[in-house]
Amino acid sequence: MKFEVKNKPLSIFNFSSLTDIVLLLLIFFLLTSQFVIQTGVKVKLPGSKNDEQVTTSRFVVAITENQEVYLGPKMVTVETLAGELSLILTENEDPNLIIRADKTVDIDLVIKVIDAAKGIGINKFTIETEKEPF
Repeated sequence: MKFEVKNKPLSIFNFSSLTDIVLLLLIFFLLTSQFVIQTGVKVKLPGSKNDEQVTTSRFVVAITENQEVYLGPKMVTVETLAGELSLILTENEDPNLIIRADKTVDIDLVIKVIDAAKGIGINKFTIETEKEPF
């Protein structure tokens, strides 16, 4: 005697719900990747109404509110900054030095950083700012 089974196993898997989940994850990671900070040094950037997107560079100098100078994640002094920059500078390169100075830092320290960079041949500088809300 054979019994008929009403609940048969599915032979086809429906991928529509899986596709929705993957699409939502993709959107989430694309949006959150825009908020990644370039360096690990915490700096409160000054505001600007005409903020532009800064291109990535190997030459990022951060100046904290405690007057500490960082070349990337490495802490340096203003006196040794030129030597550290010359180690990563190549001959065929036209570098752009990005300065991420805290808004409480004196302009004198920023000028010393620019002078140290000019001494080894870097002539392009970008002072990174944060977009002010309207």
